[in-house]
Amino acid sequence: MVFSESEVERYARHLVLREIGGPGQQKLKAAKVLIVGAGGLGAPAALYLAAAGVGRIGIVDPDTVALSNLQRQVLYATADIGRPKTQAAAEHLAALNADIRIVPLAAALSEANAGELVAPYDLILDGTDDFSTRFAVNAACLSEGKPLISGAIGRWSGQVSLFAAGLTRGKPLAQRLPCYRCLVPNIPPDAETCAMVGVVGALAGVIGSMMALEAVKWITGAGQPLEGRLWLYDALDGESRTVRLSADPECLACAS
Repeated sequence: MVFSESEVERYARHLVLREIGGPGQQKLKAAKVLIVGAGGLGAPAALYLAAAGVGRIGIVDPDTVALSNLQRQVLYATADIGRPKTQAAAEHLAALNADIRIVPLAAALSEANAGELVAPYDLILDGTDDFSTRFAVNAACLSEGKPLISGAIGRWSGQVSLFAAGLTRGKPLAQRLPCYRCLVPNIPPDAETCAMVGVVGALAGVIGSMMALEAVKWITGAGQPLEGRLWLYDALDGESRTVRLSADPECLACAS
């Protein structure tokens, strides 16, 4: 895979990194990433993945841009209010990097269509705030053998993890990696959304960017991804920590 002169200049800071270099940038160019949810987390993640040169980025979201989105969803502008998020996102990302392909998918991901949406992509990012959607994404990633990067935010805190259970499903428990439902077995009875409890806007940028960073690491093979680990960030105290996750032997999604 040959880079044009403009691509060499565009990705110059990647090309001189030992952990990425030319081979890693070629992997980014060949990669296909699906972002589920073009909101607070999907917006910054999409910007950084497009800037990084990910060759094909699919964006799934059924919503239109609302004024209340603009406090944290930095991919959009005031003029985009009322437009489908996928359409506005595709235009802004193409303006950022015309060398990549953006695939807008104006649909609500569900159990019925999750497998079809996930199958063509190498890596899935889920930044939705609905547990039913998260469970559907997780099940599809398990079924299709796809790695999943999941992020979540609320108020002043956020978290990111990489679930690759779809690549180890069927192996003995000691060799398996956890899936999302090993972490969240069932929908919490007191589940809250950002619309209910609020969220500081810049936190979405921190967690969304972390999701994009984990995607770059996974695609290029750089460093240690958050595979089987959960990164927790407390913005109020300016502290973060990482905890180990284990596969649940009775997980409703991956134990079988």
